[in-house]
Formats: sequence, C-alpha cells, structure tokens
Amino acid sequence: MRIIRHTQKSYASAIRKLDRRSAPPAGVEAIVKDIIEDVEKRGDKALIEISNKFDKAGFKTAKDLRVTEAELAATEDAVDAKTKRAIAASRKNVIAFAKKSLRKDWSGKNSQGGEVGERFLPFERVGIYVPGGTAPLVSTSNMTVCLAAAAGCPEIVVMTPPGPGGTVNPALLYALKEAGATEIYKVGGAKGMAGMSIGTKTIRPVLKVYGPGNSFVVEAKRQLFGVVAVDLLPGPSEVVVLADKSGNAKYIAADMLAQAEHGGDSIMGFVTDSEELLEKVQAEVDRQIKELSRQDQLKKALKDGAWCVLAESLDEGVDIVNAFAPEHLSLITRREKTILPKITTSGAIFVGNYSPVAVGDFLAGPSHELPTGGAGKSFPGLTVDMFQRRTSIVKLDRDSIRKSAPIVEEFAKVEGLDAHGRSATIRVE
Repeated sequence: MRIIRHTQKSYASAIRKLDRRSAPPAGVEAIVKDIIEDVEKRGDKALIEISNKFDKAGFKTAKDLRVTEAELAATEDAVDAKTKRAIAASRKNVIAFAKKSLRKDWSGKNSQGGEVGERFLPFERVGIYVPGGTAPLVSTSNMTVCLAAAAGCPEIVVMTPPGPGGTVNPALLYALKEAGATEIYKVGGAKGMAGMSIGTKTIRPVLKVYGPGNSFVVEAKRQLFGVVAVDLLPGPSEVVVLADKSGNAKYIAADMLAQAEHGGDSIMGFVTDSEELLEKVQAEVDRQIKELSRQDQLKKALKDGAWCVLAESLDEGVDIVNAFAPEHLSLITRREKTILPKITTSGAIFVGNYSPVAVGDFLAGPSHELPTGGAGKSFPGLTVDMFQRRTSIVKLDRDSIRKSAPIVEEFAKVEGLDAHGRSATIRVE
C-alpha cells in the first residue's frame, strides 16, 4: 500500500491528487461510443455478436438473449434453503427501508389561494443493470429491483452478463425473480446498458436506467443520458476508513480487504492521525490476506488502488475525505458527535468499530448502489424515490386568479412577455 505522511515534503501535492471529480478512464469513452452506435444500428445482432465475442455466450438467435420461465423455475431447486433465507432477510430490510422513503402526494394553498401540490407516480418501465463478471452480485438484485417494486414500477427490466455458454448464476436469477424483475436479459457491459436504453427488436426501451457496473457501464450511462433518464454514476467499489487511535486494526484491515476482493480497479483508503494504528493496520492486512481466496484480485487491488494517509489531525482527515468523496466511509473516532456532521460527500457512512461495510452491501436496508469516483460530490446513493416521476399540480379559482393576475402581469412586463401577462389578466377582466 502507498503511504503518505504529513511529514513528507511531497505531502501537500499528494493530498491534492486525492481531490477527485468523476471522469471516465482514458480510452473508455471512445470504446463505449462505438458500442452504443453499433447497438443503435444493428440492434439484436450487435448484442449477440458482442456477447459471443467477449462473454463466450454462444448465442444463436435473439431468443437466446432473454432468460426463460423454465430457467427461472429451475432456480427453486438449484438454490439451497440457507441462501434463500439470506436473500429473503435482505429483501425484507430493503423493502421496509424503501417504503419509508417513498414520496407521497400532497396538496395545499399558496398565499393567493391557489391550490398547489405534487403527485408521484412510478416510472412505467425501468431498466436495471446487475453486475455478474467475476462475482455474481446477488445482493444487487435486492438493492435495486426491490426499490423498483416498492415504488410500484409495473415493468422492471434487468440486464446481467452471462457466463460461458450463456448461463447465469442460479442464486442471482432466483434473487431477481423474488425481487420482482419482469424481464431478465443475459447481456452485460456497455452493450446491455445500450440495449435497454435505445431498444432493439427484442427489447423495448426503458424510461430510466439504474444499477452499478464497471467503468464501461458507467460511461455508457453517461453517454446515454438524455436518451433515457439516469440514476447516478456508480462504478468500481471503494472504501475509505477515517479513524483515530480508537480504531481496531483487525476490523479496519478486514474492511479494506473486503473492498479489495472486488478486483483491480477497486480503491481502499485509510486516513488516520495515529502512527501506531497505521502500522498495526498494515500488519493486519499482510496477515489477513493470506487467509483469503481471491488472491489475484486482492493483490492487484492492493498494489494499484490502496493508500494510507497519516494526517496531522483527524480534522485534516475530514478535509481529505470530503475531497476524495468515497463511496463507503468507515468512521471510527471517540469524537463521533463532532466529526460525523462534518462529513459531506460520502455515499454511505458506517459508524464505529462494529459497523462493517459488508452489512451495508448485503443486509442493512439502504441500497448499496452508491456514487463512486468522486461523484458523491454531486450524486446521492440510490433511493426509492428515484423510481417515481414527480408532477406538480396547480388549480386556481376566480378569487385566486384575481389575486395572482397583477403579480403575473408585473413579471411579464419586466421580462417583456406581454402575452404571458395577458393570459392572466384576461381571466379577471
């Protein structure tokens, strides 16, 4: 892991490099642009050819793109009871949290007596990307599809990458089915995002897209914005731990390694004002990594994406965290009540030694789809109200238009829009 100490001459310049803005990695933008254009021109044929080339899917016709009812039914026997119970426990928490967050219709009167209000309706057809790749993210089924179902979206389209031979992990399919997906397609990456956004002969286009993914999926969302609505830009996983000497080195190392096993593009950061804790965490990472299975992913992530900062104070650490805007922040300090309110850009905050990020990934209730790459400065994490379309309502009667017309007329006069003013005053003459 790269170590940055406040005593180093290069400390200030190194810290400035941690101040991020979300941007696509070099080369990704052009590749994704070509994929989107190919899907737009050739539709299903492009999805089949690209899937066969990169995923070894073995698709022959457009019918092969969609998960069948028989495949979904087979998951009942393929998934063991313990896994089903875990999926159900997670789903229960996510739905309960989501229902508390739903926006509700309201109405009232403004100061001129006009009736005003808001109406919230679910999007009729939404598209959700669920990563597969090296790890089938069964939990993402609950953290995205359950929110769409809780909002009342009648059509929930899911894209997930297939393995060789066009297969999808049974536990992932089971979770998607139980969460409420109405259509599931075996198409991953930028092509999957393009397929459900633009539409093909087989796949009707959706109104809004959701879900985390690699840098190609995130860039596809960025380029397709306007063709469809987009939730946020959640890319490769990342965690930053901000801790004073009260932090438990074993727990901190475990949280960092949990993020590292996602792969080489993951980021693990540790900020502390304690030299002793920094050394202990380093030792724990070296010890614990030997006990874990995904060695290739772990070693690459630690080499390319892990860093530690020894700050002069925890308050300076807060500034570093806010500039970095991590997806997950683990905050461990005896000054919790004063430090927590100062954290402004993190996607999710896990407070104290006994709050592992993995509980948020799988079980706690809030969605684990969160902004990455510095996007937390502009985007929140996924919430159920992102599946609702907001419409404002205005209704005036004779008395309220009489009170409103002079004010409208004055605005129209200032802006040089006399027809606007006339449209109000004509109703009271």
